Amino acid sequence: MVTLSASSSLFNERFFRNFLPIPASNTLKLGNPTPDFQLPDITNGTLVKLSDYRGKQPVLLALTRIFTEKHYCPFCYPHIKSLNENYEQFQNRGIQVLMITSTDERQSQIVVQDLSLKMPLLSDPTCRIFRAYEVGQALGAPLPAQFVLDKEGKLRYKHLFSFLDHNASVETLLAQYN
Repeated sequence: MVTLSASSSLFNERFFRNFLPIPASNTLKLGNPTPDFQLPDITNGTLVKLSDYRGKQPVLLALTRIFTEKHYCPFCYPHIKSLNENYEQFQNRGIQVLMITSTDERQSQIVVQDLSLKMPLLSDPTCRIFRAYEVGQALGAPLPAQFVLDKEGKLRYKHLFSFLDHNASVETLLAQYN
């Protein structure tokens, strides 16, 4: 008999908070700063504050959809793998990639190990950042989105999930920094 903890179960508190479909309503304007946040980086065991990068380096915020530590969104899993495989390309251009997930810290630690993540994985189990960035939600988890920020922390590009265009490709994201 397999017993699932409350956080490992697909049907956890986060699932029910994010069950009803809410489309992305992102009103963040290009050229403006995005909401600041501070979240734990599971990959490095530190706290990351977005505003610490302002004036220092550009940032790619990749909000991703992971249901539990072993249940990945079929649209996001290949995107996570692609970002991880190409992480050095971003680093070589001086771009910090911050991937944000709604899994809790324990689940996120398993994700980091399972996928051998090189890039920071920030844990936001309350979905506070997903809501601040207005990415929407459906079927138990927030929807994915990508936000390209310049060195000053201003929004240069945003990609919101749709069934026709799930996630921005690595090539599209890198092209925004030219």
